[in-house]
Amino acid sequence: MPSGTLACPDAADRHRRLAVQLADMIPGATVLRVSLADPERQWPHPHARAADAAGTRIALTRTKAKIAARWVLRTWPDADWTRPHTLDLATGQLVVGDLDATRRSR
Repeated sequence: MPSGTLACPDAADRHRRLAVQLADMIPGATVLRVSLADPERQWPHPHARAADAAGTRIALTRTKAKIAARWVLRTWPDADWTRPHTLDLATGQLVVGDLDATRRSR
């Protein structure tokens, strides 16, 4: 392409770009926990929680949490979404597990 941008970026590039967009959308967030188990719903429902580097939860509006969760779910459609996943917003890496477990492994 003349602009130097690939028409179909590779998966790693898409993951990093999503992480950058989410970090811009949720200032101060370093990780995002995504699952289909919204604690306020009885049925599968996209849900996200954000936290900063110290592990403090960042409040998200219902709309922002749903949008962030849907973006992650659509970017990783083959992931096992019966379990929660954590997205590192600095690297774009998605791992199975909770925010606390990911933070302890760092």
